[in-house]
Amino acid sequence: MKAKRKLTGVIGVSAAVALSLAACSSSGGKAAEQSAQSQDAAAGGQADTARIKIAMVTHAVPGDTFWDQIRTGAMAAAKKDNVKLIYSADPDGGKQATLVQNAIDQHVDGIAVTLAHADAMSGAVKDAVDAGIPVVAFNSGLEDWQDMGIMSYFGQDEFIAGQAFGKKLNELGAKHVVCVNQEQGHVGLEARCGGLKKEFKGKSEVLYVKSADMPSVRQNITAKLQSESDIDYVATLGAPFAMTALQSVKDADSNAKVATFDLNDEVIKSIKDGDITFAVDQQPYLQGYEAVDSLWLYKYNGAIIGGGQAVLTGPTFVTNDNIGDLARFNK
Repeated sequence: MKAKRKLTGVIGVSAAVALSLAACSSSGGKAAEQSAQSQDAAAGGQADTARIKIAMVTHAVPGDTFWDQIRTGAMAAAKKDNVKLIYSADPDGGKQATLVQNAIDQHVDGIAVTLAHADAMSGAVKDAVDAGIPVVAFNSGLEDWQDMGIMSYFGQDEFIAGQAFGKKLNELGAKHVVCVNQEQGHVGLEARCGGLKKEFKGKSEVLYVKSADMPSVRQNITAKLQSESDIDYVATLGAPFAMTALQSVKDADSNAKVATFDLNDEVIKSIKDGDITFAVDQQPYLQGYEAVDSLWLYKYNGAIIGGGQAVLTGPTFVTNDNIGDLARFNK
């Protein structure tokens, strides 16, 4: 992470539009898969422009429902814009780069990509740009996208989101927090814990776990809570891990509370029920939607969103006080 962070000139998304799109963001993996399979059978989109191909290549971990929200937004934009959406993912940076190269070989009209492992991705992204294929980034890679010749970026500043998380913990009177990181070396996740640590006035430490092994995640969080009984907050960096942390708190017979980054149906219900204190939402539906829509706009209007600066989709806080609208859309 770079020491200096550019905050001026960053564009925020309209709160009204953001809330509206976020309310649609939570969908199950099966529903997203069915939508993806049926998309080509659907009768085009609303746009009267010629059909184009856009590839979306992410670092999604299989089974993480966060990425279903990204895909749902992307598919909504694709349907509207008469786009054939080609989605692929691999959490390994090198393999993700190969997927980008596959998209180049298919002569797509645009590529939307995440940059959790920017170093591994830089060569493939350069090949796409050199081939005249417009590329946008989203979700991760805030520090790197401009240097890679990428056209636009949609996401949140994870360090700032972490700072906001830390401030919220201060307001709640927290004294000792453990930040559970499910992927060591992931720039966005490291930034979240780093921002939290910088702003939090109490004791903060990072617990690294393996995202692909949820039983192990549960055991590791439980062991941490048992070994340090003064931990009063568990901060998780993804919605599925928040639900596992709740189990760990019970297993450890701990009084610790749970707060998290990102949302899914279960987290929304748990916030409503008072089991999870709050969530920081980066609005993944909006990220997926804007990534696809921006490439279509560039193709047919020459429009570039953001003016060379990141378009921020978060952070927004979701608590029991404002969960009503989200819960209404996610029954």
